[in-house]
Amino acid sequence: MTRDNLLFAIIGILLGFIVGFLLASNISQREAATRGSGSAAASQNLPPNHPPVAGDQTGEGGQQMLASVQAAMKQARENPGDFDAQVTAAKLQYQIQRYDQAIEYLLAANKVKPKDWDVLAMLGVANLDAGHFDAAEKWYQAALLQKPNDMPTADGLCATLLSLGKVKEAEAAINKLAKLDPTNQDLPQFHAKLDELKSKAK
Repeated sequence: MTRDNLLFAIIGILLGFIVGFLLASNISQREAATRGSGSAAASQNLPPNHPPVAGDQTGEGGQQMLASVQAAMKQARENPGDFDAQVTAAKLQYQIQRYDQAIEYLLAANKVKPKDWDVLAMLGVANLDAGHFDAAEKWYQAALLQKPNDMPTADGLCATLLSLGKVKEAEAAINKLAKLDPTNQDLPQFHAKLDELKSKAK
């Protein structure tokens, strides 16, 4: 696992705690106002395995975490030349599925370090998830120029080309992926989609 992937996972956990806290706090306050027993009602609506939330909890820890997330965004906005700040902000935005905002931060990071492979690959992923398939193809291709045998990137390119309906290019990408990773779990659906595109083209 790379340092960026580890940071990505840590940020995901952090955001999970923040969302869980905000959900629990909101439910607790609403139930307390209507029934006078907020903590009991809130505990029934928490995600599985979530720590119990006391009725008199101040939420200082959750507020501090939220503040740290906001600080990361502020740092990135105020320091467009700070590569690490841009990448951190992009990952935070991606975690909460704000793909277009994540792309903005990744593009800023790419301006600072145009050859950074992780940013190129992340731009492919974020654009694919945002439905910007032309841009996704561009960034996946750029990433594969540096690491032609990276399986996740090759996989993402296959999905992108199929979404664009590029039969010839998709077939070549799928064949390459099959050589790199013959047991790839996405290959059956890629082949099915490719066959569908071929039948429509006839």
